Amino acid sequence: MKNTFKKHNSETSSNKTTPEKSKALDTGPERIAKTIARSGLCSRREAERWILNGQVKLNSKILTECGVNVTSKDVIEVNGKPLPNKVITKLWMYHKQRGYLVTNYDPKGRSTIFDQLKNKIETRFISVGRLDMDSEGLILLTNDGDLARKLELPATGWLRKYRVRVHGYVVPKDLETLKNGIIIDGIRYGKIDATLDRQQGSNAWLTLSFREGKNREVRKVMNHLGYNVNRLIRISFGPFNLNNLPSGELEEVKNKVLNDQLDLSKPKILKQNKNRK
Repeated sequence: MKNTFKKHNSETSSNKTTPEKSKALDTGPERIAKTIARSGLCSRREAERWILNGQVKLNSKILTECGVNVTSKDVIEVNGKPLPNKVITKLWMYHKQRGYLVTNYDPKGRSTIFDQLKNKIETRFISVGRLDMDSEGLILLTNDGDLARKLELPATGWLRKYRVRVHGYVVPKDLETLKNGIIIDGIRYGKIDATLDRQQGSNAWLTLSFREGKNREVRKVMNHLGYNVNRLIRISFGPFNLNNLPSGELEEVKNKVLNDQLDLSKPKILKQNKNRK
């Protein structure tokens, strides 16, 4: 995969890559929240919240319930604007740098990865899961909210692998306790495969692999064992690996790889029927 997007300079920043739109196809009925998510506007969960808040219209009427099926003949508006045509589903790998949040908006004005990404390619990125501000490494991004939600669910079963540096002298026996899962403050964390790679003075490098990915899981588990995490790098997510992707750079996953790994067929497209009577 060589399609790494370099940051534009001042002479080329006006020529951002625009999203590629696909040909319209008719689709069968599906839940309206899923349809909105597939448009790339948001995740399905966010779409449901918008519906309940009265921000969505279906055929010119405000909708307040989520259990409604729609087809390509229905006209959907979100926040007063027609639902955009579905763009071709795409997936990117991004090497997140330390010190950036994975959020579209931070009330404290801190830097986010999306501040960086908006200068690389013109599309609405949706992250598959998150890394906290002090973590770095692989983040998957997509333009399909429904796909993002699907990939971050534990049911997907994708293994997440991390390189972790901790302060302290690690006892391998401590790591053995994680193989059958562990309960911390009433929260159960699933099986974690943890190995000690090397001890360097008062710091140690570990490799951790697991499938669930609860909020700040690595830091909480290591702290429970008495080790303070001072560097955390995600090196793989499912079949996708960070490899030599430079820090702060973006690389699009080739369509063949995307289809093979995610079993995607031709994208389902919803084209708004503007001539509906």
